[in-house]
Amino acid sequence: MRVRRIGAGDWDTVVSLERDAYTGLGLSEGRAVLQSRAAASPDTSFVLDVGARTAGYLLALPYPFRRYPDLERAEETATAPGPGNLHLHDIVVAPDLRRRGLARHLLRHLTGTARARRDERISLVAVGGTGPFWTAHGFVPHPGIVPDGAYGTDAVYMSRPVPAAPSLLPSLREVS
Repeated sequence: MRVRRIGAGDWDTVVSLERDAYTGLGLSEGRAVLQSRAAASPDTSFVLDVGARTAGYLLALPYPFRRYPDLERAEETATAPGPGNLHLHDIVVAPDLRRRGLARHLLRHLTGTARARRDERISLVAVGGTGPFWTAHGFVPHPGIVPDGAYGTDAVYMSRPVPAAPSLLPSLREVS
């Protein structure tokens, strides 16, 4: 399993995964908008390879806290803010590879990236009933930020602090 930056040859697969995940929810964005999000922050947008197959992708970009991308508009790369809040816009795993911890693996990678960037928070808009998944990963809801219909009827803005790096030194309890 390998996480890497999205390359030019990955876009057909990314667009197909995105379409399969979001068309039924009325939230599919299309290639140009997806590419604009990755171009706005190429160091925080990844694909996950399992063997020779691209099994999933993640798009994240710096965004002001309590704000989120407009699904119908491309990002303007010149306006992306620096570290502070990293917005997880999409995380998609191929349907036949779900429930194997691949989304968690992508999220851990993003968390490490956010920590290295010195971001304080990771935010997202939970759609399609995924709130419980995100709550289990430390995200808390901020109701009333996403207007009805902007990301579907049950969308909720959520965030969590970027946790400190795990200590590599044993605690006193472990050595005594």
